[in-house]
Amino acid sequence: MDGIENVIEMDGVSKIFHGKKAVDGISFKIGRGSVTAILGPNGAGKTTVLSMLLGLKEQTEGSIKVFGLPPGSRLVREKTGAMLQEVSVMDRLKVREIIALIRSYYPQPMAMEVLLQATGLAKADLQRYAEKLSGGQRRSLNFALALAGNPELLFFDEPTVGMDITARRHFWDRVRGLAAEGKTILFTTHYLQEAEDIADRILLFSRGALVADGSPDEIKGRIVRQSLSFLAAGDPEELRGRLRQLAAVEEMYDKDGRIVVTTENTDEALRAIFTGGLEVKDVRIDQGRLDEAFEQLTIQPEEGVKP
Repeated sequence: MDGIENVIEMDGVSKIFHGKKAVDGISFKIGRGSVTAILGPNGAGKTTVLSMLLGLKEQTEGSIKVFGLPPGSRLVREKTGAMLQEVSVMDRLKVREIIALIRSYYPQPMAMEVLLQATGLAKADLQRYAEKLSGGQRRSLNFALALAGNPELLFFDEPTVGMDITARRHFWDRVRGLAAEGKTILFTTHYLQEAEDIADRILLFSRGALVADGSPDEIKGRIVRQSLSFLAAGDPEELRGRLRQLAAVEEMYDKDGRIVVTTENTDEALRAIFTGGLEVKDVRIDQGRLDEAFEQLTIQPEEGVKP
């Protein structure tokens, strides 16, 4: 398994529940050491995909390989860690005891001290019964349990829900460290800024289908409507009148004291502005935001995006 370049391979995978396709013909490969975010609205099929990759659900159609083997294989489980949406802990065991127990199940576990640090919990909390922890603290504990086997592949399903700002920052700092160690990470999140900050690749799902696959910048680049904003260096009304005459400018409006124009090509719009001698200053280029791409590709996929 060590020589396998692609850690995950899904080929034509569908999952049917009660006659309805929750996942529809998905195909993608994920290379070793990558950080990939799965995004999409509720019901898009994100959690179902993770469940199939973990061997918790079996696909209806297509093939799935993890480390070149079926997802439920013992060798795959030994190399995999997961932190799912459902948070559960064992009653009447203390935090340190639970970590030690789960760690003991693996042939080459992660060092106990590293796992204790991964929780982000205070020393006193490590001696508390796990069921007494807050929801956010339980998620932090589940993070440590996902790392217990020193996995090569990690799945996180909405990992920071319920975490406060400090815990969330601690979690993502640790994930960055894991990625730097060469571990492969696949996560879902509703916080689009997390995906943009952490992931080097985004898989965007809608209605069970994969509608976009690329880096955050590539996904944002699918948006046709981009914008420029600037201040008027001369007469604002004269500037607005001349802007309306430019073929590269689609719409124009004011926002936060700045003139904003939308365009399909920011380079072309800038060229027209400067060659035309329009008096502008403090020019800013907005290539689009990930939330705009998310909305246009999933809510209205037939409009406003490049093929």
